[in-house]
Amino acid sequence: MTVPPPDQVPEPAPIRRRTARVLPVDAEGRVLLLHGWDPHHPERPFWFTIGGAAEDGESLRDAAVRELYEETRIAVDPAELGEPIAEQIIEFSWGGHHIVQDQVFYAVLVISAEVSLEGLDQWEQATTDKYGWLAAGELEDAERPAHPDIPDLIRAAAAGVLGE
Repeated sequence: MTVPPPDQVPEPAPIRRRTARVLPVDAEGRVLLLHGWDPHHPERPFWFTIGGAAEDGESLRDAAVRELYEETRIAVDPAELGEPIAEQIIEFSWGGHHIVQDQVFYAVLVISAEVSLEGLDQWEQATTDKYGWLAAGELEDAERPAHPDIPDLIRAAAAGVLGE
């Protein structure tokens, strides 16, 4: 068997996934985000939204509620999510994989909640260190978001659930 030279090895196909993302908003208009890193680049941590891929046959709304509970232990009814506040397709690298992700964002008002990261899976536990309730300006001023649209998503989520 002949092995092609490194510059001729084809790139693996990207992983394509449809995801539901949730922006829980508190009474002050702050959004709950998680903080972590790519396992190949732990020196570059970032804040990211809660959510993940929809399972086969699962609606995005149901996936959003499931992911919110799994990642934070906050339980909400799917009807509380309302209509999506945004939808986008992004491409990124994580763990050495090229990912193309179609993501739909929901916002939900959370007046009182105890947050726990105990439901994170093994990979999430290894690459997530904390959570925080953050305003858009906090990400623009000092903290690095996973994607540059996150401050605008925080503003849209707060406006959507608080009527601002």
